[in-house]
Amino acid sequence: MKKRLYMFVIIALSFLWINQMSIDADQHGDSTSIHIVPVENDVEQGLVAFLQRSINEAEESFADLIVFEIDSPGGRVDSANDIANLLTSTEIPTVAYVINQAASAGSYIALNADEIYFKPNARMGAAGVITSDGNAADKKAQSDWIKAMRASAEANDRDPLYAEAMANDNIDLPEYGAPEGEFLTLSAEEAVEVGYAEGIAENRRALFELLEINNPQVTESELTFSEQIARFITNPVVIPILLSIASIGLIVELYSPGFGIPGILGIVSLILFFYGHLVAGLAGYESVILLLVGLICIILEIFVPSGILGIIGGGAILGALLVSGADMGHMAFSIGIALLVSIILAIVLFKKLDFNKGIFRHIVLSDSTKSELGYVSNENRMDLIGLRGRALTFLRPSGTAVFDGERLDVVSEGSFISSDAEVEIVKVEGSRIVVREIQE
Repeated sequence: MKKRLYMFVIIALSFLWINQMSIDADQHGDSTSIHIVPVENDVEQGLVAFLQRSINEAEESFADLIVFEIDSPGGRVDSANDIANLLTSTEIPTVAYVINQAASAGSYIALNADEIYFKPNARMGAAGVITSDGNAADKKAQSDWIKAMRASAEANDRDPLYAEAMANDNIDLPEYGAPEGEFLTLSAEEAVEVGYAEGIAENRRALFELLEINNPQVTESELTFSEQIARFITNPVVIPILLSIASIGLIVELYSPGFGIPGILGIVSLILFFYGHLVAGLAGYESVILLLVGLICIILEIFVPSGILGIIGGGAILGALLVSGADMGHMAFSIGIALLVSIILAIVLFKKLDFNKGIFRHIVLSDSTKSELGYVSNENRMDLIGLRGRALTFLRPSGTAVFDGERLDVVSEGSFISSDAEVEIVKVEGSRIVVREIQE
């Protein structure tokens, strides 16, 4: 009876589930599942991680379309390449909806979408490559970027001339406000005119009408708190600032009594750095292991001074920082800034503060053997001069003699003195007592 009852319950639940699936299919049979993904602010590795998660969710939910709402001033070229690969590798149709600007790396992302739509007054272009210090990149990097822009346009049947003009200021397009020496930036109307946009939509509803979607089922991707932290921390401008705060905090803590706010700020900055890079997918657990090894070696160096542990610890921490970055060159530059700041601060504190505070009071010897504090190298025996005694041993020239019942280690003036000979102390130099034989 129990088996029959269980079988009846299973069959009933299966029937209800199948019936509900049929109802849902009837209700949404004519609908279009749309995944909205915002592409905002600077293009960096934190954005790459967010877009990868969003595309994976869209694929797992069998979305019919992914719309990337772009409002970005640009960012890292390598991150833009990673995002472009994400867009071209998914089998779901993609639409770039430029809601404000798609500049520099943002324009490259838009070009890799299957279709592009603009909001009125939106713009796209100005994709020249510049380095982190604001100067133009070398010719090799520029040439590679220009080819990437052209290839993205050609892959979606767009005239590559305009994509190249966005990254190459040698192309003369005065009719679009980009004479020679200026990068091309297309307005919404100009983008439609040159075939870089399929249309202009005031809002999402208008966009869906242009896409001929009557019953959209919209799902929006949102940044999690962890992803927001990761995007902020992996920003190329924030990285050197964060590392500088970490170095300043730890240096100041060395000169401060106890463990206080500077040390907490330094440790929190390091934790945030690695946490953000872990979430962004830049750092692996090998970087965390290197960091822990480095910290352990430095702590051991304090209690077991050798020099080797300190060098190994410092190298491990630097290695952990280097392997955590997307660009090793930029990470080395950021580490250099932090080291320069910490060295300058250490010199200033060394001159302004003493070693009787902070952790240095435990590892730096502050006592000195001053005579004022009662320290003497040997006992002053000037009172022995003139005393007469007897040699207990041969003096060749050193030996032992007795004076008023006191045995002393003595040395002759250079001549041999036999035992039992009478001697006289003629000089005392620290612990050195000089004797002379008394001639009858």
